Amino acid sequence: MTAELGLIEGFFGRPWSWADRTDAITFLAPHGFRFYLYAPKADALLRERWQEPYPPDGLGALAALAKACHAAGVRFGVGLSPFELHLHPGRAWQDPLARKLAELDAAGIDDLAILFDDMRGDVPDLAERQAAIVAFAAERSKATRLLCCPSYYSDDPILDVAFGERPAFYLETLGRLLDPAIRIMWTGEEVRAREYSPGHLERVGRQLGRKPVLWDNYPVNDGARMSQHLHLRGFTGRPARIGDHIAAHGINLASQPLLTRIPALTLAESYAKGTDYEYGAAFDRAARLVLGDALAGQVQRDLLALQDRGRDRLGERRAVLRERYAAHDHPAAREIVAWLDGHWQVGELVQTQ
Repeated sequence: MTAELGLIEGFFGRPWSWADRTDAITFLAPHGFRFYLYAPKADALLRERWQEPYPPDGLGALAALAKACHAAGVRFGVGLSPFELHLHPGRAWQDPLARKLAELDAAGIDDLAILFDDMRGDVPDLAERQAAIVAFAAERSKATRLLCCPSYYSDDPILDVAFGERPAFYLETLGRLLDPAIRIMWTGEEVRAREYSPGHLERVGRQLGRKPVLWDNYPVNDGARMSQHLHLRGFTGRPARIGDHIAAHGINLASQPLLTRIPALTLAESYAKGTDYEYGAAFDRAARLVLGDALAGQVQRDLLALQDRGRDRLGERRAVLRERYAAHDHPAAREIVAWLDGHWQVGELVQTQ
């Protein structure tokens, strides 16, 4: 079964431009990607400053992106992180949240995701508090589909280290309290899962009382450590048979708008080909489609340096690579040059890396 595929702009650091978003949607929609969730960590008006309204030009840009999605046959969604609202349940949050929801409705959203990721969660009635916030949003939003990302969106113990120990039976309680129509997001056994198995997803589905929506943290490359690497290789560890155990499969995009298309295409091919999928051959086809034959061949030869070794360990080879890719008159080659120059270097600590 082919899962519903989607794009999640949910990374830290320098966000994409509005043109980058529109171009990616237009390019990837014909390959099976059917939703786009706008949730960049750099948009403070969806996070720490969520109670503040968008300026007219910002709201207009969101509305224009929604129209671009609809023209491509893609659902447009926004991820709202009412920052640490669940830690202050007694405050008068209903009116500010209602205003923000009305604002997002005006932009023309199809999907609304309430995101509780990357915030403290060590309160005993966490699920009850969060379920109340999501229910409030569900009653007032005009979005036709609602999603929720829990505070503990993975089995990974790094979440307990970073954000406090998770309450007992948190997932089960949240799943029981949320309307069954509300989708719940999940990154896997780890924050950045190396693989997904049907058994794991079946167990999580039982805990949540519904099939999870995968928030797949590949090819994302944010944070001080991962921004040193370009994530280009084809998807592995996502066998097509997991499609029977999930509601949808969204990928958290890389910081490089053109290069992220390469792994995205391989995920679509993995579902389409099933057991006949070969990640190396899929990479080759995707790279040639995105980059053209000459540049794709060069990137393939340099994969060990670009993806595995990392920018901070290239030494003198960095200058060699820079000269090599600067000679290619291609926007993706310019992304590689910019990456080599530190354009996407993220200094802030991402606590889950």
